[in-house]
Amino acid sequence: MGLIQQDIFVCLDCESTGLDPKNDRMIEIAIARFTFDKVLQKFESLIDPERDIPQVSQEIHKISSEMLAGKPKVAQILPQVLKLIDGHILVGHGIGFDIALIAAEAKRCQIPTQIENLRFIDTLRLARLYGESPINSLEKLRQHFNIEPEGAHRAMSDVIVNIEVFKYLAKSFKTTEEVFRTLEKPIKLKVMPLGKHKGRPFDEIPLEYLLWAERKDFDQDLLYSIRTAIRNRKRGGGFEQQASPFADL
Repeated sequence: MGLIQQDIFVCLDCESTGLDPKNDRMIEIAIARFTFDKVLQKFESLIDPERDIPQVSQEIHKISSEMLAGKPKVAQILPQVLKLIDGHILVGHGIGFDIALIAAEAKRCQIPTQIENLRFIDTLRLARLYGESPINSLEKLRQHFNIEPEGAHRAMSDVIVNIEVFKYLAKSFKTTEEVFRTLEKPIKLKVMPLGKHKGRPFDEIPLEYLLWAERKDFDQDLLYSIRTAIRNRKRGGGFEQQASPFADL
């Protein structure tokens, strides 16, 4: 089994018209094939989504419809993108979204792809496992590891930062298989990452909120952390009293 330093990975990042991979459209993509030693190949492109970009999305990525006028349509760049990705382990921050977006665009264009079957490493989950950064956004991790900034929040600058963050987070692993084995198991979070109790330790969050959150479509780490907190309350006694707000429902 080869060492992680010898493997080839593909880091990718997409900007889009919104956060729904099935209905939103890609407006920028950046890809870098890399090893721990160097970047082997890069590709980036702006993309004409053939639709308007909501203002709320423009405020995040600073890409306007005017900037995309005359840029290639997604069908023109997808074959090159998929060829670059094909057969490699993907790396990205919250990469499930990027994979789903590319898969949806490929389906719309009737371009066959195996991207949803490729193995991937989500650096957001690696950061949760590492647990030393108070906030696990890419920008906060960049600051935490003292990585040089790459400019604006755009796809290629995020890819370059993401590669460096990945190297730091993967330092304790000898092989890539070891990373996969570790990430098979859910990761217990220290604090609630979202919602009205964002930033609070789970044992400080009201039980009724945890019971409500347990029924939501959250990722495996968050659901595991919520359910662990609920189990701990049950074990600790006082569960019936704490759950009493439901008595009148």
